[in-house]
Parts: sequence; C-alpha cells; structure tokens
Amino acid sequence: MSLPTPTEPRPEPEVVPAPPTRERRRRTVRRRWITAIVIVLLIGVPAGYLLVSAGQSRDSGRDKERKWSATGLTSGWPSQVQRRIYQVPLPDNAWHVAYYETNNWKTSRLYVQFRTTEDQLAVFLATYGATPEDLQQGKITISARNQSVTGWDFGVSGPWSSLTHQQDDPLPTHNITVTRRPTGEALVYLVATSTP
Repeated sequence: MSLPTPTEPRPEPEVVPAPPTRERRRRTVRRRWITAIVIVLLIGVPAGYLLVSAGQSRDSGRDKERKWSATGLTSGWPSQVQRRIYQVPLPDNAWHVAYYETNNWKTSRLYVQFRTTEDQLAVFLATYGATPEDLQQGKITISARNQSVTGWDFGVSGPWSSLTHQQDDPLPTHNITVTRRPTGEALVYLVATSTP
C-alpha cells in the first residue's frame, strides 16, 4: 500500500480589481460622508445637550443658593404659596413689603413687614378675626429672638401695639405688632409660626 502523494496547491489566479468608475467612487465618498454625519450627530448632539443642561443646572443652583443663603429680610412679596401656607393675606395696596422664611425640622416661620393704610390695616386684622381696637397698646408679641433674626428693633420708635392670633397645630400662629403714624399709615410686623 502506498501513501498518496500530496499535490501541490494550485496558485489561484490573481484577481485584479477593476479600475474604480466614477459612479463607484461617488458611492464610496457619499457613504463616507453619511457615516461621518451620523457619527457627529450620535456623539455631538448628546454632548451639546449635556453641556447646555449642565450650564442651566449650575445657573439655577446659583439662583437657589443666592435666594436661600439670604439672611434677614428680602425686599418683595412672599410667594402666593408662602402666603397661603402661613395664612398671611397681605393687603393689595401694601408697600415697602419685605419677608424672610426659616425652616427646620421642628418649626417654620415667615417674617413679614409692610406698610399700609389705617383702612387696610382694619381689613387685614379682620382676616384674623380682630379689629384695630383688639391691638394691645404698649405690648410687643414678637419675641426678642424673632426680632434678632430679622434685625427688627422695637425699642427705637413707637408706640407699639400687638396681638397674637393663636391656632392649633399644624395651623400657623400669628404674632402681629403695629405702629401707627400720624400720616394715617401703619407699619405692620408679623411672624407666622407653623409647627407640624
């Protein structure tokens, strides 16, 4: 028995590519352009979106930080949500309005000061079931601690009159201190305290 002899592999004929035609070259260039555009869109658009949203997020964080790092009164009206939560219906014609809110796990407080007319003071007090005659002359119901938070100093001018609108928790309690001017305007200072 004899072993078969290996045969040498036949060399395959070389295939010479046909010279590229204009049409084939156009297709190749077009395909490369489309691939490049798709890659740019798949990478560029999300990257651009991330940059824009990161910038907006950083800006809004700075705005919130500025708002919440404020210490003392901020000029302007409290938001409608704050006024509703703390039950502080400011008169429509109030001016020189300023407020400050503090929150912790135990107690939340809204400090508000504003000026108004004697007539609007009566309307404001009526929302708490009181009249200007219910204000106790010479008494200040806002504590020294609450005065120090906002920088109020009731020893400077006066005469002062106050009342406390007490409510059961979690409804807010209101300490209101007022001084009246001979010009017919009233300066109102209010601390609404809510304990959940």
